[in-house]
Amino acid sequence: MTKRRVVITGVGAISPLGNDVETLWDNIVAGNSGIDTITRVNKDDFPVHVAAEVKDFVAKDYMDRKEARRMDLFTQYAVAASKMAVEDANLDINEDIAERVGVWIGCGIGGMDTYEEQLRRFIDKGYRRVSPFFVPMLIPDMAAGQVSIQLGAKGINSCTVTACASGTNSIGDAFKAVQRGDVDYIITGGTEAPITNMAFAGFSSMKALSFNEDPKSASRPFDKNRDGFIMGEGAGILVLETLESALERDAKIYAEIVGYGATGDANHITAPAEGGEGGARAMQMAIDDAGIAPTAVDYINAHGTSTELNDKYETMAIKSIFGSHAYDLAVSSTKSMTGHLLGAAGGIEAVISVKALQESIIPATINYETPDEDCDLDYVPNEARKEDIQYVLSNSLGFGGHNATLAFKKYEK
Repeated sequence: MTKRRVVITGVGAISPLGNDVETLWDNIVAGNSGIDTITRVNKDDFPVHVAAEVKDFVAKDYMDRKEARRMDLFTQYAVAASKMAVEDANLDINEDIAERVGVWIGCGIGGMDTYEEQLRRFIDKGYRRVSPFFVPMLIPDMAAGQVSIQLGAKGINSCTVTACASGTNSIGDAFKAVQRGDVDYIITGGTEAPITNMAFAGFSSMKALSFNEDPKSASRPFDKNRDGFIMGEGAGILVLETLESALERDAKIYAEIVGYGATGDANHITAPAEGGEGGARAMQMAIDDAGIAPTAVDYINAHGTSTELNDKYETMAIKSIFGSHAYDLAVSSTKSMTGHLLGAAGGIEAVISVKALQESIIPATINYETPDEDCDLDYVPNEARKEDIQYVLSNSLGFGGHNATLAFKKYEK
């Protein structure tokens, strides 16, 4: 069966670096950080005091006020970013194509804020005071469900939940749905709003977060003095469609998506497999799926969480797949600027990867000061780099041993 070519024609983002793609990208290129002192919870209750929060988001700017009240924040982010992406793609979802338009949006945790608020009501006042919208506001798939409802997309409607790989797995799964012919267009990415008391408490308790008191330097992927990730929030959304339909309607094409790899570590609930072997296999699968040699890859947007094991093992994984070419390609972690958006990370990083191809700019890893002998690749330290690039990989690795890699290609007619 002939594989259909799939391109990206629309992008949307709600992020700690701006609530549209243009602002996000400008801040990424400038090397600005979206990390600051946490405001969503009382910092004095926790040993960790910084986070990458979305600023100045007003739900009613993107959706009906009454409907917004029936959505958790993670769903609001997804709806807003999806509407931006569809508008950017200039895609009219009318009756003629509605059944050929899918939605596939990942989320790692779901409505934590809703859960905490309704649990307090239950404890204080009993079950009768729990909202009838509690369950549909809580469940992670409701972002995809609400985007479908808001935009009238009647094709496949799904949500991949694979912790911090959720966004990347969802885009990969969506890519395959278009490539196979299940749908002709799909709205896909990741969303997350985890900055709540219980989520913050859980990650603090497991000592996964950085205890650095300086917000701007706290996220330092691949640096010897890294000490944990910074929790972030937001949504990153792409519109994928067949090349044929994009050309037919004279759509703007950002890039082509050409490969997807997904593997499991079968190792540990939180720690990556020794040497990053599961992540390595995901990269190899994506390269094989794209039908390219490893030497064709110019840039990897790394998972790069700023945790000790992830950065070391991801570096080892890259070396195992690329050999000597590992030292020729560029590797950077934009989490140094956005923080770690958990289930939305792959969505935001896909948007950034696509923009990198379109603009021929490789984003930096900021806060890179002290080299680590275990991390000895070209991490594009501190300043973005102007460079013509043809192929980009984007990696995401999740608790539970989920590994996912996407391969993007510069679009040329």
